[in-house]
Amino acid sequence: MEYDFDEVIQRRGTDSVKWDRLPEALPLWVADMDFKAAPSIIDAIRRKTEQGVFGYSLVPESYFDAVRWWLSHRHGLEIEREWIVPIGGLVPAATASIMAAASPGDEVIVQTPAYNCFFNNVRNAGCKLSENKLIYKDRRWQIDFPDFERRARTAKVFLLCNPHNPVGRLWTEEELERMGDICLKYGVEVISDEIHIDIVPPGSECTPFARVRPEFLQNCIFFNSPTKCFNIAGLHISNMICADPQMRKALVEASARINHTDINQMGLAALQGAFCPEGEEWLEQANAYIHRNYLLLKERFERELPELDVSPLEATYLVWVDCRKLTVPSAEAQKILIEKEKVWINAGDIYGLPGFFRINIACPRQILEEGLDRIIRGFGALL
Repeated sequence: MEYDFDEVIQRRGTDSVKWDRLPEALPLWVADMDFKAAPSIIDAIRRKTEQGVFGYSLVPESYFDAVRWWLSHRHGLEIEREWIVPIGGLVPAATASIMAAASPGDEVIVQTPAYNCFFNNVRNAGCKLSENKLIYKDRRWQIDFPDFERRARTAKVFLLCNPHNPVGRLWTEEELERMGDICLKYGVEVISDEIHIDIVPPGSECTPFARVRPEFLQNCIFFNSPTKCFNIAGLHISNMICADPQMRKALVEASARINHTDINQMGLAALQGAFCPEGEEWLEQANAYIHRNYLLLKERFERELPELDVSPLEATYLVWVDCRKLTVPSAEAQKILIEKEKVWINAGDIYGLPGFFRINIACPRQILEEGLDRIIRGFGALL
C-alpha cells in the first residue's frame, strides 16, 4: 500500500503544541511529525474506542508480544517478557531509570549537545551532570573518548542517546562497544534512550546497545517506544527494558515514587498497531520520504547558504545546522526568524550548544519548502 506523505493535515486550531503554541509562526521545531498516523494504528485505536468505556487498563499479553516481535524482527534482539516495564513516556522513564541506578549526588554522564530534557532528568533525580562534549571534526560528530573515560571513573550512570538527538549520529557498533567497555570497566550503568532507533535512511540500521555484547545487556536499561517513529507522542507510551532482575525491581519502585505506573489504554492499543507488519510498511515509506526531505534541505543550504554547514543526518528527522557564522547569537537569531520570517526552529542553546540550530523535517514537502524559504531568507540577512 502506498501512503500519502504529501497530504497536508490542518493542525492549526487543534490544540497542537507544535502548531498552536505560536500560531503566527510556521513550526519546524518540536519533535512531532505532521504525517497522519499509520492506518494500522488508527484502526487499533478505533477498535478500543468502540468499546465506549475508558477505565484503568491492565497491560495485555498481546502488548508484550508486540514489543518482543518488533525488537526481534527489526533489530535481531531477543528479550524476555518480564524484562519489559511499560511507562507513560520517555521523560519519566529517564528520571525513573536514573533514580533506580544512582543515588542523589552521583554523577551522570551526558554527551552534549543533548536532548534538552536530559538535563532536567539528571537534576530531578538529584544527581550531578558530567558533560562529555561531542567533537565536530571533518563534518562529523565524534566522541571524545579520553574525556569519556576520565568521567566514567567517578560516574555512576551514562545516559546514552542512541541514535543521537540533536546531532543525528548513528553510533557505529565499534563506538558503542568502546563506550560499553569503559562503562563495564568502571561499574557505570548505561541507560540507552533508543526512542528514535527506527528513524533511519533507507538501507541503514541502528544497532541497539544491548545487542552489541551479552555483558552490555546485563549492564543497561534501554528505552523502546513507537511514539517518535510513528508520530504518536501524545499517547504517552514507552517501555523501560532491563534484563537484570535487581535493577528492574528498582525501576518499578522508582516509577511508583514519581507516580508513573498507570498506562494510557489508547497508548497500549497504538503500540500494537505500530509494531506489526502493516506498521513497518508505513514506517519504511515514512523514512524514505524524510530522507528525500533531508536531501532537499541539504541541497538548498549548499546552494543558497554555503556559509552554514549541515551535519550529516544518519538517523532521526532532526537536522543539526552549524550557524556560528551568523552575526548574532543563535538565541537572538531564533527570535528574529520568528518575528520577521514567521518560522520557528530551535536554537542550540537549549541543547547545551549555542551557535547551532535543530530543524524538524518530518512534514509534507510543501510545508518544508515554505519553511526553507523563510529560514534561508532570514539566515541570509544575518550573515
